[in-house]
Amino acid sequence: MSIITLLLLAFAMSTDAFAAAVGKGASLKNPRISEALRMGLIFGTVEAITPLIGWLIGRSASPYVDLWDHWIALILLVGLGSHMIYEGLKPSQLGDEKLIKPSMFKVLFTAVGTSIDAMTVGVSLAFINVNIWIASALIGTATCIMVTIGIMLGQALGAVLGTRAEIFGGTTLIGVGGWIFFSHI
Repeated sequence: MSIITLLLLAFAMSTDAFAAAVGKGASLKNPRISEALRMGLIFGTVEAITPLIGWLIGRSASPYVDLWDHWIALILLVGLGSHMIYEGLKPSQLGDEKLIKPSMFKVLFTAVGTSIDAMTVGVSLAFINVNIWIASALIGTATCIMVTIGIMLGQALGAVLGTRAEIFGGTTLIGVGGWIFFSHI
């Protein structure tokens, strides 16, 4: 997998966290850069760990599915991308309440929720020739940056960009799944 494809994958994996961060930023009263960076680091760390877990799961199963690996990657990534598009098309659930500071538990819970898809991608990456350490580092770094930006821009962009980012990320995942599939047949 080329570095360009890994960068696209990292960006796609960070879009759901970015959409959540835009929503969080829209609910915060005057978010500070230190608070946005703290949330970005939490999201990025979780998002970097989950593909490693998925990769370990996938590697343990890979000897049994070598003939089907490109099909598995296609199905997982297209399914995940479709779900992201579906979530991006749903009406926003954002309320009008303004929070001063979100609890660490809520931030961590949201980070885990948005990173489950990265575990699925990790499973897919176990079936192709990719350096999982570089992929996980890129996914974590992209997520940290995107969440930090999303928190800071949340108030201005919450209603406009949040769902479109998730739709774009889903479309990118479907494209990566198609690329993996067609490069292996």
